[in-house]
Amino acid sequence: MLAETICSAVSAAGLGIAALTAYRRRFLAAARIAAYALVPVGLVLTGVVEWVSGMVFNPAVWAGFALLGLSWLLFMTTRAVERRRLGGSGKPARAAKGSPAPEAVAPGASAPSLGSGARSRPAAGGKPQAAAAADDFSDIEAILKKHGI
Repeated sequence: MLAETICSAVSAAGLGIAALTAYRRRFLAAARIAAYALVPVGLVLTGVVEWVSGMVFNPAVWAGFALLGLSWLLFMTTRAVERRRLGGSGKPARAAKGSPAPEAVAPGASAPSLGSGARSRPAAGGKPQAAAAADDFSDIEAILKKHGI
């Protein structure tokens, strides 16, 4: 009964504000305010207010919400633990204790490629050797292979 009275008072106040807004020749804003003001009365007449007030004051409903919250918390915790174990790749991070990871990279793949030892230097005639360009691209190729591209 109290909720219905409050909703009626809110609607009456909203319709009064809408009338004042229409008096100022702001009809679009007045129509919008009137639409919002009629919502509480509509909720009372459809029985939604009674249903919500019955639900809010019922301890069994609050116990149900607590159980829903607990189940959501358990679900999210198990998902986080599962993702942490999987390492984000969708496969287990370790097959067995002491064995390497299944997607381990060979030790030589992580070292930068330095080519044949020494960079090619200009020959006695002042012209660089043709292998200089190939060495530059071998570094890039090594980086791309390292990242699996």
